[in-house]
Amino acid sequence: MGRDDLILVARVAGAFGVKGEVRLTSFTAEPLALLGYKTLLGEDGQAALTLTAGRAAKGGVVARAKEVATREEAEALRGLKLHVPRAALPEPDEDEFYIADLIGLDVVSLEGELLGQVRSVRDFGAGDLLEVTPVPAGESWWLPFTREAVPEVQMDSGRIVAVRPDEVE
Repeated sequence: MGRDDLILVARVAGAFGVKGEVRLTSFTAEPLALLGYKTLLGEDGQAALTLTAGRAAKGGVVARAKEVATREEAEALRGLKLHVPRAALPEPDEDEFYIADLIGLDVVSLEGELLGQVRSVRDFGAGDLLEVTPVPAGESWWLPFTREAVPEVQMDSGRIVAVRPDEVE
């Protein structure tokens, strides 16, 4: 399984309490969905944490993992990024996308002119933004991931139709 087959679903935020529970920041729509995956993988594709129990907590999940018995062991995992295989995720509904699927898509204008490629997707608190790297080269720029700025996502064609930022009202 390659890195492209892994989807980031959580990050270890640290220890919780004194009995070896870990705090997980969830990147899933429903944080408790992490428990359904049971085994979460590291960036190398190897098993990192096997969740045995958990509960919702502010900002994510507090969980027990087979590999963690003490607070010190939980704290040592802080920052660990946790993934699941892409195949373990349900297919997104129409007009829904996994962030990982947007990365690398071409960004074209309404007229079909190539503007760049999606480099990353970020949310700084006001909604998702697409970081677009111009093709062939240049300084990247940000595009709001809204219906006004991105009227069409054509996954089959591998492209996003975008309204140039200076044209968005």
